[in-house]
Amino acid sequence: MPTYDLIVEAHMPNLENLKKQAKLILRWHRERHYPVAAQIRGHLPRFLNVPDSEILAASFTLSDAQEMIARQQGFNSWKALKTGLLTTTFKVKSPPSKATVVSAEPQLFVTDIQRSCEFFREKLGFSLVFSYGKPPYYAQVGRDGARLNLKCVEQPVIEPTVRNREELLSVSMTVATADEIKLLFLEFQSAGVAFHQRLKKHPWGAKNFVVKDPDGNLLLFAGPAN
Repeated sequence: MPTYDLIVEAHMPNLENLKKQAKLILRWHRERHYPVAAQIRGHLPRFLNVPDSEILAASFTLSDAQEMIARQQGFNSWKALKTGLLTTTFKVKSPPSKATVVSAEPQLFVTDIQRSCEFFREKLGFSLVFSYGKPPYYAQVGRDGARLNLKCVEQPVIEPTVRNREELLSVSMTVATADEIKLLFLEFQSAGVAFHQRLKKHPWGAKNFVVKDPDGNLLLFAGPAN
């Protein structure tokens, strides 16, 4: 399942690239890709608080997609964006010599999407980015810079006793400071989260703890010890 974040060129945007992006957004909407609904809701004020299903069923034209692109670039309208591009001199960067991986989205296997989403929202402070299907069989949750994809399966992929014995982590997430990892642990503790491992300092200069989700997935949260 791809991430439907808008494409951002490595160099400063030009009008032709932005036109292509708008057409791509329009196609995603027409094909009823649920992830793009969250992008539309986040950039077009009239869709604020509108559910994904209603956004995808609503009338959505190329001009709407262009307005969405304009707002992402910091302009109120497509016309204002075009004017801004014409009156601003951009310094074009040389093409990169190699590709740069800018993010990662681990996938967790769960047996109940709704239950998992509620756990991440209510216990771990994540928000729902999108949910796909009726009933949902794929979803994404996020908190700050972290994004986790949730894939529904009929039964656990890893045998629980093996997972616990070998401490097989499903995902690792980090914070920047020792104070933050302590704050995060206390936040989760207050929310009644089940810990596989409580906050612990390690000889290699890190502090971490491990949370167990409703399906037994082990989620590690780490930060510096000092």
